[in-house]
Amino acid sequence: MTENHTGRTPERQRGPVVLRRDRTTDAGTTDQRLLDSRGPSDWVHTDPWRVMRIQAEFVEGFGALAELPKAVTVFGSARTKPEHPEYELGRKLGGALADAGFAVITGGGPGAMEAVNRGCSEAGGMSVGLGIELPFEQGLNPWVDLGVNFRYFFARKTMFIKYAQAFICLPGGFGTFDELFEALTLVQTKKVTKFPVVLFGRSYWQGLYDWLRESVLVGGKIGEKDLDLLHLTDDIDDAVRVVQDAYRAWEDVH
Repeated sequence: MTENHTGRTPERQRGPVVLRRDRTTDAGTTDQRLLDSRGPSDWVHTDPWRVMRIQAEFVEGFGALAELPKAVTVFGSARTKPEHPEYELGRKLGGALADAGFAVITGGGPGAMEAVNRGCSEAGGMSVGLGIELPFEQGLNPWVDLGVNFRYFFARKTMFIKYAQAFICLPGGFGTFDELFEALTLVQTKKVTKFPVVLFGRSYWQGLYDWLRESVLVGGKIGEKDLDLLHLTDDIDDAVRVVQDAYRAWEDVH
């Protein structure tokens, strides 16, 4: 039996299905098969059935998360190593959110996501992970208390927003950027309300913020109010305060 660098058997998620050992070599993902064009008429035979699977993912996600307490979605790099200072920051952030009465929702993977799940779980909070089928090995981290695996990114993204009252971004890559700008777009267009977006780590995010202010804002592509949707901080207490203030405001209108 071949094990990976963590000492565990190689594992891949395919929606709710777990694949191990030689089954992890199956090519492609469900998203990939949905978006790829295979031929002029193939969709007639396959896409109508995919609608049922997509519907099932939404039903499964709604059912699993419907009774979740107030929560914060936190994103960050899967590549953050346990010995990196950002890992410890994520762990402390997860603990602080739990102490403030919030569940945390992450992508359920390793790195910064694991750190936040770990901190929340250690503090006695509800630690949620929403996994995704990927072409490379991942799986939910061991600190997830409630986990849901998805095949489709768009179903998973809905859960990140629907069941959270705030969004915090730790340093991350393309996946974090994707979620960040989707959240900003939903708030800007008032698809979601009272939803703060916190960028945690000034040294990492300041360059992006400056570009938005000096190029995008100056160029008239966004307005002053749009830039105000972002809150930069290095302080865990400050991040939690922003989340709490927004939640109180949300309660006032509900």
